Parts: sequence; structure tokens; C-alpha cells
Amino acid sequence: MKKFFCKFYLAMIFILLYAPIVTLIVLSFNASKTRAKWGGFTLKWYSSLFQNEAIMDALYNTITIALISALIATIVGTAASIGIASMSRHFKTIFMSITNIPMLNADIVTGISLMLLFIAFGVKFGFATILLAHITFNIPYVILSVMPKLRQIDSNIYDAALDLGASPIYAFFKVIIPDILPGILSGFLLSFTMSLDDFIITHFTKGSGIDTLSTKIYAEVRKGIKPEMYALSTLLFVSVLVLLIAVNKAPKQRKEN
Repeated sequence: MKKFFCKFYLAMIFILLYAPIVTLIVLSFNASKTRAKWGGFTLKWYSSLFQNEAIMDALYNTITIALISALIATIVGTAASIGIASMSRHFKTIFMSITNIPMLNADIVTGISLMLLFIAFGVKFGFATILLAHITFNIPYVILSVMPKLRQIDSNIYDAALDLGASPIYAFFKVIIPDILPGILSGFLLSFTMSLDDFIITHFTKGSGIDTLSTKIYAEVRKGIKPEMYALSTLLFVSVLVLLIAVNKAPKQRKEN
């Protein structure tokens, strides 16, 4: 009986979490513009979506910002992780606590703080400010992904490579990087996903004349929900879902190999 109730509660949780998303996905294939009536299966809203230049521009901005910010955050975060790992326990605890603050902070606090920072330095809001903001909140996620891999490394292997005549740089790329590569890739994919999905921080740092998909959806929904928004939201959900599956599956496959 107890096992039945556990399964029942788990099923209810999943229904509450995903029923709205399933409804949205179903509506994206509804030929009728009204949500109260099923007009038959159609793909015209997806076709209309890809013919909308404003949305396509927002899609281009979103993917470009996500890729660049994830790449830069991965490089900076990996370097920071190596630096933190080489510190003493006391300083390592301090820096890891500082690193965790952006993840524990509410997004609205981070967004307003970055907005005020850009205003204080007279930075013009636009593509660059969004990119800097995304790099900033992505770095902690990379550090969180890379640090566990660094803890698993046997430092004697690196020292052995140096004793055998390898230069520090050659030993780093041949010994350290291959061992922490799963963490680096996980950090990159996680950063890309977080950037792709962000709205609040982007909303406060984007300025006028530029939109990402999340801010574009928000602007369109305020005018009235169009069926194209169902299609766009469905594509966003599927994209993030695929990336998250890849992030969680990649380390398991490497362990099995």
C-alpha cells in the first residue's frame, strides 16, 4: 500500500509539472487559433514561425550569444577551477563560496546588479552587455562541473610526466585536460543551456533594438498569445530537453567505456 501511494504521489507531481507543457505542445499542432476548439493537426504555425523575420533575428541572437558566452565561460571557468584547485583548503573554501553566490542569488538581483554596473561605467546596452551578462552567470556553472574532475586527478601523474621530460604546458594538455574533459564538456553544455533559457538577466541588460527568444516571446505574449508562440515555446522546450539529456548521458557513457 505504501509503495502504491509513493507511485501515486510521484505520478501527480509529474502531471502537475508537465501537463501545462504537454498542453502547449498539443496546441502548437492545432489548426484552430482558439484554444477551446481542436481544428485538426497542422504544421502551419511552425511554417509561419520560420517566416517571421523578427523571431528569426531573435533566434540568431539567442544561439550566437549562447555559443559565444558558453565558450568563453568554459575557458575562463576551467582556468579558474585549476587555480582554485591549487589553493590551500582555507582559500579554496573562500573562493568556492564566492563562486556559489551567483547561483544562489535570485536572477532578478543579478540582472539589476549588472544593469547598474553597465550604467555606472557608461556601457551602451545591446548585444555586448547581454554577452557579458551571460558569461558572468555561466562561469560558476563551469567551475561547478570541472572542480569534481580535478579532485579525482592523481597529481603524481602530472609530476611523472614532468620527470619524463615533458614541459609543463605539454604535460597539462596531455595529462590534465584529457582527465577533466568530461567536466569541461558538461560545463559547456550546461552554460549553453542556461544562456539559451535565460530571460530575467537578459531582460535587464539587453537595451532596445535587440531581442533574444525569451524576451521576444515575452513581448509577443503581452500583445496577445499567437499560435506561433506555442510552436516557438515547443521548440525551445525540446532543445533544452535534448541538451540536458546530453549533459547527463555523456559522463555515464564515458564511465561505461
